[in-house]
This record gives sequence, structure tokens and C-alpha cells, in this order.
Amino acid sequence: MDEQLLLCFGSHIKSIRISQQLSQEQLALKAGLDRTYISGIERGKRNVSLVNLVKLAKALNLPLSGLMSFDTGFSND
Repeated sequence: MDEQLLLCFGSHIKSIRISQQLSQEQLALKAGLDRTYISGIERGKRNVSLVNLVKLAKALNLPLSGLMSFDTGFSND
């Protein structure tokens, strides 16, 4: 269940990044994070901290709620 959630979140981040025509490197620079960390998020390998969620939201010009609005793949969504 946790792996599925991380994969869904990573896919959501990737789709936002691509829709804004940003590379992983560009997003990483805007967020003050490492490119490999962004890659890990998008592949569902990283469980992102609240601090880094806020950094990502700011870098993507989204409210935190917008960043967290994604389909988890669970039936109760």
C-alpha cells in the first residue's frame, strides 16, 4: 500500500513538472533539492518530508493542497 501511494505521488509530481516544461534539474534547482532526489520522488522511491513538500509546492507555484491533490489508486478516494 505504501509503495502504491509513493508511486502515485511520484507520477503526479512528474506530470506537473512536465506540464510546466521543467526538467528534473530545473525543478531541483528551483526547489533547492538534488536532481537525484527529484528522480527518486518520481519513481516512488522517496517518502517526502513536509519541509520538502513545501519546497516543491513553491517551486511549482502551487499551494500545498494542489500538490497533494492526486489519485492514490485506492477505492475510497
